[in-house]
Amino acid sequence: MTETTGASYAGAGVDIEAGDRAVELMKEWVKKTRRPEVLGGLGGFAGLFDASALKRYERPLLASATDGVGTKVDIARQLGVYDTIGHDLVAMVMDDIVVCGAEPLFMTDYICVGKVHPERVAAIVKGIAEGCVLAGCALVGGETAEHPGLLGADDFDVAGAGTGVVEADRLLGADRIRTGDAVIAMASSGLHSNGYSLVRHVLLNRAGMSLDARVEELGRTLGEELLEPTKIYSLDCLALMRTAEVHAFSHVTGGGLAANLARVVPDGLHAVVDRSTWTPGAIFDLVGRTGDVERLELEKTLNMGVGMIAVVPGESVDVALATLADRGVDAWVAGEITERGDHTTGAELVGDYA
Repeated sequence: MTETTGASYAGAGVDIEAGDRAVELMKEWVKKTRRPEVLGGLGGFAGLFDASALKRYERPLLASATDGVGTKVDIARQLGVYDTIGHDLVAMVMDDIVVCGAEPLFMTDYICVGKVHPERVAAIVKGIAEGCVLAGCALVGGETAEHPGLLGADDFDVAGAGTGVVEADRLLGADRIRTGDAVIAMASSGLHSNGYSLVRHVLLNRAGMSLDARVEELGRTLGEELLEPTKIYSLDCLALMRTAEVHAFSHVTGGGLAANLARVVPDGLHAVVDRSTWTPGAIFDLVGRTGDVERLELEKTLNMGVGMIAVVPGESVDVALATLADRGVDAWVAGEITERGDHTTGAELVGDYA
């Protein structure tokens, strides 16, 4: 027998069999996200969604978004915990989509690894699938790419894209907002998936804190706090739209509360948010105090305890708060919409935290 000495894909670091094994392991989780409009199963070249379901709409508008989870993946890698990062991914994508009032329909993911560890990839997809269930959408497909030589054997990154639908005359946004509207804040579950470059720099690099160390003010280890999954608000927002009049939502991600709220405030109006209406979680104080980070820098980097905003007319406040409370969402009136006046921005935080 002649010994083969030529180059091969496996020799270059790509393990096709490991990739196939990962697909088999993830199938059971993907099935849990299935909606009746989904056709076929995992393994096709494209995910199929029956668009005839949109016939019930008078004028359906498709909403799409794409995102990742940033350097939070490095926390997951260091801790060896891979089944929660998918919740973050779904939240980042689908909570952007629901902001315009759209119902999440389906999502695809992209997982890039230095080396395919089938069980690890399946755990990541498990988290994505669980997140899709929480958002009410289907996971119709994805891609796992192995990049040896570019990423280390344990390195990985995730990204996703999603699609939703909203009736044209129910589209939410700046044109609906009026003076006197209330700004309702919905509590975040923690840092969510933004600002981790700052957090890692302050707590891990400068302060030298260990992810395994218990931090008394957090009530758990630092790693557990930093890996807390992002709250997924999609179904809560849709429920709110069914029970109360909603003028706009704002997903608080990169840029912080004021900058993201300003994106849905129309010219001529201004959102004033009162810091005294809530107390940010301990992790925000820990980052600020440890890194001597100025408050304004924290506020434009981290969510400071607010993950989603709803802007509603005054007469809808009580039912809106009741709806969110019934769904287990901690929410409160944090501010109001006023005339712009001399303000040059669409939103600002005033006062001091409680």
